[in-house]
Amino acid sequence: MDAPDRALVDAVLANRAGAFEQLVRDYQGLCWHIIQRMVRHPEDTRELCQEAFLRVHRYLHQYRFDSPLKSWIGQVAYSVAKRHLERKRIALADVADDDEGLSLLDNIGDGSDLQAEHALAGEARELHAAIERLPPLQRTLLTLYHLEELPIGEIASITGLAEGTIKSHLFRSRNKLREMLEPRIGAAA
Repeated sequence: MDAPDRALVDAVLANRAGAFEQLVRDYQGLCWHIIQRMVRHPEDTRELCQEAFLRVHRYLHQYRFDSPLKSWIGQVAYSVAKRHLERKRIALADVADDDEGLSLLDNIGDGSDLQAEHALAGEARELHAAIERLPPLQRTLLTLYHLEELPIGEIASITGLAEGTIKSHLFRSRNKLREMLEPRIGAAA
């Protein structure tokens, strides 16, 4: 357990002035990334981020320091966004993705860095637009892995998905992005 995280949690639980505000400042970017990638609606994202931090505040006493605080808060944000999508009857992933046997792929690396490839081609905006067309789960996993730079194990603890499932989603998401972008920028398949 990270000593600064433990000190911050202890300060929040002791109701020290400014402690919860510090926790929100430290983790609001992570919370926003997770929820925004899942729901894609700014008003809903703001409301759901507030709900996530209310839950963090309400249940922080249950946090047991058995995972990084970042993972625990990410898990709260993910579950709030997931419940929101379920209430609105929005599919978390493509139905075809669930039928393809997600544990078939054992590694993520296919030797490509999509962000670098497309940034070099001057097409970062097209990449982000393509990411937005992916289902909520794939958008979120790509964000956690590539933008937040979280390891697969930490993403698994946030989402409750098996590591193999996450790897498979990432692999297929990158392939989908490549397919979407290839006609526009001439990327090699």
